[in-house]
Amino acid sequence: MTIWCNGDFGPAAMRLLGQGVGAHTLVLAQERQPSVLAHGRRDPALASADVAFGQPAPADCLASPSLRWIEVSTAGYTRYDNDAFREAVRSRGIAFTNASQVYADACAEHVLAMMLADGRRLLPSYGTQLGDRGWPQAERRSEARLLAGSTVVMLGFGAIGRRLAQLLGPFSARIYAVRRSIRSEPGVHVVPEGKLSQVLEEADHVVDVLPENEETRNYVNARRISCMKPGARFYNVGRGATVDQEALIEALAAGRLGAAHLDVTTPEPLPPGHPLWSAPNCFITPHMAGGRRDEAAELVRHFLSNLAAFETGAAMVDRVM
Repeated sequence: MTIWCNGDFGPAAMRLLGQGVGAHTLVLAQERQPSVLAHGRRDPALASADVAFGQPAPADCLASPSLRWIEVSTAGYTRYDNDAFREAVRSRGIAFTNASQVYADACAEHVLAMMLADGRRLLPSYGTQLGDRGWPQAERRSEARLLAGSTVVMLGFGAIGRRLAQLLGPFSARIYAVRRSIRSEPGVHVVPEGKLSQVLEEADHVVDVLPENEETRNYVNARRISCMKPGARFYNVGRGATVDQEALIEALAAGRLGAAHLDVTTPEPLPPGHPLWSAPNCFITPHMAGGRRDEAAELVRHFLSNLAAFETGAAMVDRVM
């Protein structure tokens, strides 16, 4: 088979990829992307490929007569998540996988870190250290919250949500997950969207792990924010476009939400003058929740594992189409 790739994963990971494809032909795109978050441009070499790995242009995928499998090097796949692309892929029997398992641990640990830092007042205490170096002991102790026994509502429930639910297990949290397919999950109460308002009223923590598509843009809007329990904490490691940021800022300014912890925003990078930076109790990380030191090598290993499954007709990990 011919395997096309437009990712630049660094020398060590690219050697691993070259060795791992074995007897298959590896074709590298004319322009390769060092960041998995960068959209790949159109590349004529994809037209003769059997497999695409990285961030191929959707138009190239649909135009390629020989393509049999696409693996994107991200958990999100917004550019491909539309009716026209899905129907074309399914009608031609093209497999489509993402790399959710590579990012599940990192993103879940990031959310857990946000929750614990918020509850134990680490961020305001660090702010005091950088500021007047006071000793607000009584204030900090009175503000501290336990994660144990709290209620968590997840918006979306895929690989990241499952891993976060596992990490929350020792805290005996009550976990709700809102998603389209209602099927049982260990330790999680899966509820339909029709019950979202009801569970939001109970939530101490609301975690957005939604992908961006036509149905999820501005999903966390003013109406849904108003349903949240006063003082609730909101976290977003999904996509920035799933949140009405103006409504979020208003809720923070009014004190209705206790805090927002955002790893994704619209736009990215977030301009220095954007009001999210100065919104009260809004804490921002630069879209790094999925990051890990061995990310590039793990992406290649994920692909090579799926390649072995594809060769034998076995089930592939993270297949979404």
